[in-house]
Amino acid sequence: MPIRVVQERGPKAKKFVAYAIDWPGWSRGAKTADDAFETFAAYRERYRPIAVRAGLEHEFDDAGDLDVVEDRVGTGSVDFWAISFSPSSFESEPMDAAELERKLTILQACWQYFDDVAARVSPEMRRGPRGGGRDRDTIIRHTVRVESEDFAKKVGLKIPERGALEPGALQPYRSDYVDAMRAYQRAYQRGEVTRPMRSWTLAFLVRHSAFHTMDHAWEMEDKDLSGEAG
Repeated sequence: MPIRVVQERGPKAKKFVAYAIDWPGWSRGAKTADDAFETFAAYRERYRPIAVRAGLEHEFDDAGDLDVVEDRVGTGSVDFWAISFSPSSFESEPMDAAELERKLTILQACWQYFDDVAARVSPEMRRGPRGGGRDRDTIIRHTVRVESEDFAKKVGLKIPERGALEPGALQPYRSDYVDAMRAYQRAYQRGEVTRPMRSWTLAFLVRHSAFHTMDHAWEMEDKDLSGEAG
């Protein structure tokens, strides 16, 4: 089967993003639609370790060409960041149990990859041309805090400020986050969700959590100074 791809542009068409519906975390943005798609395609092999960690390497390797199944206008955040901030038409509620579990397995593989990258890259990161940029630990703190203190709220999981950064707290938080997404799915299917995610959906939440994790994992890899002479 081909890899289903959505292309998204901002309302002012200043920036664009392409992402895989069935492979959360595989998403790239740029200033033009062609550049976004070409960059996305170029990351196919770079994303493959996630499929391997998720036990889906054969499915990934056997996948066919990239198939653009939707070309849509996203939110203003696309124009600003070249990041998707809204669900595609393929990410409506609810998912079936098998799809949810598959995507949660991929999300957890993204977390594992992020942790492994964080453990092997240099504490100092390569700076931008004007000296800007963040060090490794700042990137880690940002990634964990945004997910645990913002994204997790969408499924009713409330984490205290910096709570997931406390010693030994990250893995229990992630387990609770996965459980909260499963509970949200069950409640949604039973018609018991009293406070839905408004413009977000569960499928988008999983995709966005995976994207945010991988975006910063790749950022750390790209700015790693470990192999450079001092």
